[in-house]
Amino acid sequence: MPWDRNQMAARAAEELEDGMYVNLGIGIPTLVANYVGDKDITLQSENGMLGMGPFPFEGEEDPDLINAGKQTITELNRTAYFDSATSFGMIRGGKIAAAILGAMEVDEKGDLANWMIPGKLVKGMGGAMDLVAGVGRVIVVMDHQNKKGESKVLKSCTLPLTGAGVVDRIITNLGVLDVTPEGFAIVELADGVSEDEMRAATEATIV
Repeated sequence: MPWDRNQMAARAAEELEDGMYVNLGIGIPTLVANYVGDKDITLQSENGMLGMGPFPFEGEEDPDLINAGKQTITELNRTAYFDSATSFGMIRGGKIAAAILGAMEVDEKGDLANWMIPGKLVKGMGGAMDLVAGVGRVIVVMDHQNKKGESKVLKSCTLPLTGAGVVDRIITNLGVLDVTPEGFAIVELADGVSEDEMRAATEATIV
């Protein structure tokens, strides 16, 4: 069975190591906060929060505590708050070890498209372009195919790029792939997913 959203987020949390400062993008990546567990990880939200906790239980939400995706979250006993200029100073200054982001497309060169579809109204780029340029490692978490069943793991992105050659690893509902100079390399397959199924769902080269 392919992984669901929570299993993908839990697998992404396995990428994190003690002492890391990590930015979580909107969508599936926000769920990673629920799976950090006992690791000493400090999660950053670009709207000005360092030290995000997991999502609150129903009835315990604080409307003043939100992440970049406008979802209510919890704070830790070490949480710090600051303005957007300071937040992006951390990102642009190389202080954030990794970003876990969603995507509409990733290609075999490590190019990322995750901010707009031409012809559709968007509020703005957000912090994605700064993140992919400034953090140490970029991990993408997304469904392997779109709603039409078309691959989102491509030979070349068709949508406007957020960054070129920036993705290190992708985690999809089918498994884990690394970007290499020769194409994607399979790191892990989701339970019950075969290599043939992974290849059939992937337009990009798998070495």
